[in-house]
Amino acid sequence: MIITLTGRPGSGKSTIAKRLSENLGIPWYSMGDLRGKMAHERGMTIDEFNTLGETQDFTDTEVDDYQTKLGQEQQDVIMDGRLSWHFIPNSFKIFLDVDEDEAAQRIFDASKKGLRKDERPYASAEEVKERVRARVASDQSRYQKYYGLDYLNQANYDLVIDTTHLSPEQIITQILDKIPTVS
Repeated sequence: MIITLTGRPGSGKSTIAKRLSENLGIPWYSMGDLRGKMAHERGMTIDEFNTLGETQDFTDTEVDDYQTKLGQEQQDVIMDGRLSWHFIPNSFKIFLDVDEDEAAQRIFDASKKGLRKDERPYASAEEVKERVRARVASDQSRYQKYYGLDYLNQANYDLVIDTTHLSPEQIITQILDKIPTVS
């Protein structure tokens, strides 16, 4: 079974992918972590890397080629990435949505713990909202330019979950109830 997981920043993609991986006993790959590593190796934040990606397609295509290859080689895997649903079309496609204010607070709280090395510290949840809006706009611009895709179009997915008021356990339960059974 291949599950692709995408969604808005702060919707819980990484948390859910990790827990789903543990629950199902299958590997999980994060394309966001891979892009973050690429940015860090270049001495850039993820936002700076995204801006570079608006004119240099390697910032996306290297990751997209990698996830395409994994999707072809792996039988059981969870892919956490904005466009994983597109590059692995035979997957069960999940989109996690979240209220903008809740997302900003989650990201701000995580930044205080130093969980992301590819982001500068935030001064407030309000600053997070501004940066997330810019990040989503950059993502949308790049994906439209390079692939003609709108990752926010929920019609692309088999399952859409609003995570705003749900615990990770509730989200996992919803996913497990909907994923096709393994034959």
